[in-house]
Amino acid sequence: MTMIALLAGDGIGPEVVAAARRVLDVVAPDLTYEEGLVGGAAYRAQGHPLPPETLDLAHRADAILFGAVGDPAFDALERAMRPEQAILGLRKSLKLFANLRPARLFQGLEDASALKPEIARRIDLVIVRELVGDVYFGDKGRGFTSTGLREGHDLMRYDEVEVARIARVGFETARTRQRRLLSVDKANVLETSQLWRDVVNEVARDYPDVALSHMYVDNAAMQLVRDPGQFDTIVTGNLFGDILSDQASMCAGSIGMLPSAALNHESKGLYEPIHGSAPDIAGQGKANPCATILSAAMMLRHSLDRPDAADRIEAAVAATIAGGARTADLGGNLSTDAMTQGVLATLETAAG
Repeated sequence: MTMIALLAGDGIGPEVVAAARRVLDVVAPDLTYEEGLVGGAAYRAQGHPLPPETLDLAHRADAILFGAVGDPAFDALERAMRPEQAILGLRKSLKLFANLRPARLFQGLEDASALKPEIARRIDLVIVRELVGDVYFGDKGRGFTSTGLREGHDLMRYDEVEVARIARVGFETARTRQRRLLSVDKANVLETSQLWRDVVNEVARDYPDVALSHMYVDNAAMQLVRDPGQFDTIVTGNLFGDILSDQASMCAGSIGMLPSAALNHESKGLYEPIHGSAPDIAGQGKANPCATILSAAMMLRHSLDRPDAADRIEAAVAATIAGGARTADLGGNLSTDAMTQGVLATLETAAG
């Protein structure tokens, strides 16, 4: 049987993961689940944000549906014990190097976008983000200068193998879309980015059917709000991808609408909304569950080879939004439960 690890985490994580499971129970009722503690919830219960039992569960599972981690109550802990280290640890242990973050504007959300409606409705892109390198995993530390000033350092680094493997994911993803790949870097000032650009150009020789272009990250950020319709598939590093995908979410209406997949070489994946734990609204029933529901659809498509079920979920979310359903982040007043019920009702109607 296919087993899914449910790692709900902190803040609104449990609420949105529960919503996604309700939808999965309709389109894939044969799935089984095991729950695990992660993040601040795990630290509170077991003294570590990623306990051994949770890591073992993640390795045993066929896929992982993840909520969110982060709790200001633990901000004073040493960095290695903070809730956010759980997701970094999972990525590293499971070798989840490729992050897919699609962003498109759902019909009816034009007014929720930070852009003019005629510009916003053109956004339909995928950001392929490298996930286990860059400054997030490089050497880091705090210290003092020779004159006694406090200083900190974070090493940005990639090797050619790491760049080549994410570049290939970018090219393969572009092949499923419009066969246009944009590589984003900062090669004019960063040696890491110059290596990135060199290796991406080398990999491009194996993909003559994909049109490759390059853009500096500052220009890409500007172009993303000027004309998001010019982009199709973007491949970039960990830091730049983190920033650009959050920016893309506001172009598409709300961070509460964007799913993501983190994959390894075997297409085993961890699926999560790109929003955070939102502790300010946790437990209030205000969270938008759509990003997590759409993450579940990505799980069905990429790890479980159930594209028809994934299509059903995505169509149901789109139809529900087009019908006027809105949570607070989209300018409405529906609760998490009411939005989920709307998606479930749409699924039932579509099933006839």
